[in-house]
Amino acid sequence: MAGWLLKLMAAAAVAVAAATLVSAVSGGAGIQRVLTLERAFPVGEKVELEVIKARDRARHARMLQSFSGGIVDFPVLGTSDPYVVGLYFTKVRLGSPPREFNVQIDTGSDILWVTCSPCNNCPQSSGLGIPLNFFDVAASSTVSPISCSDNICASIVQTASAECSAESNQCGYSFQYGDGSGTAGFYVSDLLYFDSILGTSLVANSSAPIVFGCSTSLFGDLTKSDRAVDGIFGFGRQDLSVISQLSSRRITPKVFSHCLRGEGNGGGVLVLGEILDPRIVYTPLVPSQSHYNLYLQNIAVNGEVLPIDQAVFTTSGNQGTIVDSGTTLAYLVEGAYDPLVSAITAAVSPSVRPIISRGNQCYLVPTSVTEIFPPVALNFAGGASMVLRPIDYLIHTGFLDGAAMWCMGFIKVQNQGTTILGDLVLKDKIFVYDLAHQRIGWADYDCSLSVNVSITSSKDEFMNAGQLSVSSSLSTGVVFKVMHKSNIVLMLHLLVTVGCLFL
Repeated sequence: MAGWLLKLMAAAAVAVAAATLVSAVSGGAGIQRVLTLERAFPVGEKVELEVIKARDRARHARMLQSFSGGIVDFPVLGTSDPYVVGLYFTKVRLGSPPREFNVQIDTGSDILWVTCSPCNNCPQSSGLGIPLNFFDVAASSTVSPISCSDNICASIVQTASAECSAESNQCGYSFQYGDGSGTAGFYVSDLLYFDSILGTSLVANSSAPIVFGCSTSLFGDLTKSDRAVDGIFGFGRQDLSVISQLSSRRITPKVFSHCLRGEGNGGGVLVLGEILDPRIVYTPLVPSQSHYNLYLQNIAVNGEVLPIDQAVFTTSGNQGTIVDSGTTLAYLVEGAYDPLVSAITAAVSPSVRPIISRGNQCYLVPTSVTEIFPPVALNFAGGASMVLRPIDYLIHTGFLDGAAMWCMGFIKVQNQGTTILGDLVLKDKIFVYDLAHQRIGWADYDCSLSVNVSITSSKDEFMNAGQLSVSSSLSTGVVFKVMHKSNIVLMLHLLVTVGCLFL
C-alpha cells in the first residue's frame, strides 16, 4: 500500500510539474499565454490518502457533471417543549456579503423566506434570545429580483405560490399557514452559502444561487415577539423548496434528514443528505401530494390494535396523515382520537386520576409516566411502525394537588381532517426524507450524538457528522468508512485516460 501511494503521489507531482510547462497560442495574433499553476499539496507536507481521494472525487464529479457526493450540515437550535420554545430553527447565510438568518425548520411548507427591510408588522426583538436580522436587497451585490416575465415566476404562478404586480413588475407572493399566520413579499435570487462535506475532513466552502422570498409584511402569530425568528425554511416537496433547487442541480442529494433532540436544551442535526442507521424503517410517501403524506393504517396501545375505521386515515382532499416539523404538537382526527384516549385511560386506571383541564384530557400522575403509561404504536404501510413513548404523546403542564399533571399532546381534529405528526412525535428520532425513492424512514435515536451520513448515492460509503454547536459552522470528527467500488472504477478510468495508470 505504501509503495502504491508513493507512486501515486509521484505521478501527481510529475503531472503538476508538466502542466506548468504547457502554453497555448490564441487565435491568429500569435500571443503566447503561459498558465501558472501551483501545487494543490505543498512539497514535503504529508497528506492523507483519503484527503487526496476526496479532493479528486469532487473534481471528477464536476468534470463529468454528476453529483459530487457533498452533503450540507446545518446547526439546529430550539426544542419541542411548547413552554420553552416550541419550534426548531437553524441558521442560513444569504447575499453578498453574506448575512446570517435564523429560520424555522418546516417540512410542511415549500418556500424559504426571510424578513426584508423595510417590513410591516415585523418583530424587532425575539423572546428566544436571538438577534433578528432583515435582508436588504440594496446591500447585496449578487441579488437578482425575479420579474413577472421571468420563466421562474411563470412556473411558480402555476403552483399558486406567486402573484405578479404589473406596476412593480415583481414576482410576489402572499400565503397563509395552517395556524392563520402568513406573510407577503416578493421573490429574489441570491447566493446561499454552505459548507459541503466531501470526504474525510475535506470541506468545500460553497455557495449557490437560489430563489427565496423577501417578506415585507407579516400577519397573525408571525408578528409576535415571543418566538420570533427571521423567517421559515420550507423543506416541502415542490420545485421551489431549497432541497429541490439544490438537488436538481446535483449540488446535494435528493434526500434530507433531521434528528431533533427532545431533552435538555434541544438542538439536534439537520443534513441535506441521508443519515444512516441499520434500525431505520421506511414507509412509502403518498404520490402526487403537496405534503409528506403517509399511509397510516392503524394505531395500537399496548400491542392491541384499536377499533378505528381505516377510512379516517384515507388521503383525499384535506384528509390524510402528514409529517410536519413546523407543528409543535400532534393532531389526530376525531375518529381516531377518542378510541386512543379511551384505551390509554383504561390502561392506566386506577393508577392515575383522569381529569379535564381547559378542555384537554389530562392525568394526575403520582410517579414517573414511563412506569405507568403504555406504549402507542402508529403503524404505516410497508410494515413500518413508529412506537411512541409516553413523553411522545403526553406533555407535563404543571402540578395539582401534589401530583404531576400530564396532558395529551395529541389534539382532537373535529370531523374529518388531517392527522399531523409534529415535533412532539418527531423528536428523539432520526427522520430521513428520501425524495429520490419517495419514502420516509425513521428510527429512535439520541440526537445529542453524532450520526453517520451517506456521501454517495449508495449506502456503501459514509462518514460521521457530529452535532453542531451554536458557534460552529460545520461538523467535526469526520470519519470516512468505505470507498465505494464505483469510485474506484471512476478513478481507474480517469487514470487510463491520461496514460498514468500505476498498479
